[in-house]
Parts: sequence; C-alpha cells; structure tokens
Amino acid sequence: MDAKTLGLEPDLYQYMVAHGMPSDPVLDRLVADTAAMGGIGRMQISPEQGAFLTMLARILNARMIVEVGTFTGYSSVCLARGLAEGGRMICCDVSAEFTARAVQAWKEAGLDDRVELRLAPAAETLRAMPPDPVIDLAFIDADKTGYAVYYEELLARTRPGGVIAVDNVLWSGHVIDASDTTDDTVALRRFNDMVAADERVDRVMLPIADGLTLCRKR
Repeated sequence: MDAKTLGLEPDLYQYMVAHGMPSDPVLDRLVADTAAMGGIGRMQISPEQGAFLTMLARILNARMIVEVGTFTGYSSVCLARGLAEGGRMICCDVSAEFTARAVQAWKEAGLDDRVELRLAPAAETLRAMPPDPVIDLAFIDADKTGYAVYYEELLARTRPGGVIAVDNVLWSGHVIDASDTTDDTVALRRFNDMVAADERVDRVMLPIADGLTLCRKR
C-alpha cells in the first residue's frame, strides 16, 4: 500500500492504517476496482481518511450530509456509515460512469436507502437546495477551481456547529511552490487564504492524506 498521507514513510503509513478501523469487502472491492482504472484512481480518498470521515459523522451525530465529488464512492460509503438513525446524504457529481460504481457500493453496503445521487454541476445542485441551515457535515472533494463556490453555498446551508471538510488543501506540496501557476494550484491557494480569513468559521488544516481542512460554522 502506497503512503497517501504526506510525510509518512510507507512502513509507518501501513502501521497506522493497520491500527485504525478494519477494512471490509465493500471498501476492499472499491479500492481494487478504482486502482484498476489507472492514474485517475489516485482521486480516491485514503483508508485513514475514510475512517476519519466516519468518525467525524458519528461525533456530529449527523443527520444530513452533503458530498461534493463522489467519484467511485469510497468517501460516500464512509460518510453514510456515520449517519445517525434516520439520517440521509446527498451526493453531487457529474459523472454517471464513475458514480455507477458508487451506487453499486451503496447497495452492497446496505446504504442505498439513505443516499441520494444528484447528477448535475454541483453549484447548480447546491443552489437548488432549500436555504435552511440543516447540513451537519459536508465534504468537498471535486474540481479545485469550484471549491470557493461550493464552500459558500454549503456554509449558508450548514447549521451552527456543523462542519465542512475540504480535501486536497496541501495539494502534494504544490500550494507552497511559487513556480506552480496552474489553475488548480492557484485556486487552492486562494481558497486556503479565504478560509484562513473567514470569521464565520473555526478551522484547522490537518496533514491527513493530501491535506484536510475542517471548518466549523460559528
């Protein structure tokens, strides 16, 4: 298993994963199937990140979770497993091809009765949602140039004390490489600066996987 958390040697990384939540057939299959897709499979979140999201959902007693960027479904399975009794989750994505794997995984995990997939640009999906602040937990892991928009739409609909988790905020270290002026890197720098100055939230940036920021709405 390759180390997916920045700065950890492979042996130490494997030790960390082995001492966390145990794996299971649904997640194991998703890992194998997504890895077989080639380089794009790197978009899948890491096992320790998935376990962290499940734990976070349970700590928040989350009854409403929104995910922006579902891909093949690993993160959505982990998040949905943390839902409180009677809770539900909305997944936003644009790819019917990739999310078909997620839909299959939800069924296998017995989660399909509480997870709803909305195939459309995420900004449109979020703006069409009621303005009521009912979201307990949101997870952003989609196109980096859209992060700021997704964050604003989600924050408006998140309850006080609710959390928005944002993936890839360290971007393999490229966020501190001044020579990297690609669209995604520039967008992430701007997003990170925006969140750091946002007085509406308490936030912490964690070195989990490729960097994970947690924003708690005040």
